Amino acid sequence: MTDWLKPGNGAVITGGASGIGLAAAKRFARLGMKVLIADRDEAALEAAADSLSEIPDAAIYTQICDVADFEALQALQQTAAANLGAVHCLMNNAGAGLRAGAPWENLEEWRKQLEINLWGIIHGCQAFIPAMLESDQPGVVINTGSKQGITNPPGNYAYNLSKAGVKAYTESLAHAFRQMDDCRLQAHLLIPGFTYTGMIARFIDEQPPGAWSPEQLVDFMFESLDRGDFYILCPDNETPRALDEKRIQWNTDDLIENRSALSRWDPEYAAQFEAFIAKD
Repeated sequence: MTDWLKPGNGAVITGGASGIGLAAAKRFARLGMKVLIADRDEAALEAAADSLSEIPDAAIYTQICDVADFEALQALQQTAAANLGAVHCLMNNAGAGLRAGAPWENLEEWRKQLEINLWGIIHGCQAFIPAMLESDQPGVVINTGSKQGITNPPGNYAYNLSKAGVKAYTESLAHAFRQMDDCRLQAHLLIPGFTYTGMIARFIDEQPPGAWSPEQLVDFMFESLDRGDFYILCPDNETPRALDEKRIQWNTDDLIENRSALSRWDPEYAAQFEAFIAKD
């Protein structure tokens, strides 16, 4: 399932200057792929380029890019065409965790959150996929989502909405590819678990025992890609897949059983939820 993963092929990663994006860039470069990383943090991008340059024979390109700006993604696509040739892997990974507050508060923060996390991915796909299709080369589009976009836990409503949109968009993208005759592209939804990235490091100085490193997550991502998984549902050191499955099932059953919205956090259902989780 990884016929796109060959030396000399091209990979583009947004949010590639740190965390998951940088770990993926290092893996692609070690496998001999030409890699273009984009990020809006110029200093982090320079540091990432320095670390990637230590990989023997690595072909690394960088570009400052704000994914909320479609013209910036169009410019990134032109850079990719000029330096990589065909793009075989587009990893729409850039994201942010803003605190917009309640659903009726801070309209501009809500807008900004969606522009980065959801529109950034739509911009990436709109800018790159037409040329990827035209090249008729095997390829993948990997969009970074979140478990919060599936179970919708209270605490950061705008972030949850943005990642729920990424899930729906990527599912539609995968289906649209399947409807095309002889389409050589596939879409995948990357769903990280608790991963120690720069977003977490702002609040926690050291990697917590329960968190995976970005490198562990990328290892799991490659295993999932090799299997052809669409949903790359990543565990971590404190949340095994079985627990994720139960949380997702409970959330889905809210609609089927007509429970209160987000009943997992409703005191009326607390005992029932705990019993469901404890059940074999």
